[in-house]
Amino acid sequence: MPDAISLVFGLAILVMSVVIHEVSHGIAAYLLGDKTAYYEGRLTLNPIPHIDPFGSILLPLLLSLTGSPFLIGWAKPVPFNPYNLIKAPKWGPGIVAAAGPISNLVIATFFGILIRLGGHNIIPFPQQFLEISALIALLNIALAVFNLVPIPPLDGSKVLIAALPDRLHNIAIALEAWGFVLLIAFILLFSPVVSVITSILFRIIVG
Repeated sequence: MPDAISLVFGLAILVMSVVIHEVSHGIAAYLLGDKTAYYEGRLTLNPIPHIDPFGSILLPLLLSLTGSPFLIGWAKPVPFNPYNLIKAPKWGPGIVAAAGPISNLVIATFFGILIRLGGHNIIPFPQQFLEISALIALLNIALAVFNLVPIPPLDGSKVLIAALPDRLHNIAIALEAWGFVLLIAFILLFSPVVSVITSILFRIIVG
């Protein structure tokens, strides 16, 4: 595909992947007792209610145009009320947070299986379909890995905070207070680590 078409197609895949990621948060919250996302119309795959102009479009576009090896983005966070997670009061926020990255890994695994089937000629998929499937798998793995970093506001921080015993509550407070600074530092200094982990998982899932 021409570069411009590849760029647009890649951004479209990224947008839909982050939309599924956010909807998964809302579904998890709904199943645990909170209907906030449902009432606000966020349990939909229509990307319009989810798109964050900077995180969903501008940042991925800038990263692509600058040749960054690290392509990432996000949608508007799906709202939920932790006090409504009556089916899992302690672990609820962590479960809701983990649902997003898990959805991305499920998508990556699904397309990884299709690629393996095509690669072994079990199903004669066209080569272009396999290339698109590989891109979908790669972007979803990258989203899962990045979001599992335990720095606010990423999902990994909520999973970590849910797992911390009450006596370590001060750690959660410090993470929340310094989250933005820590996240910027992580992106500037350690984004290659995300790329390496993504590549390893890609080889495991896709082959």
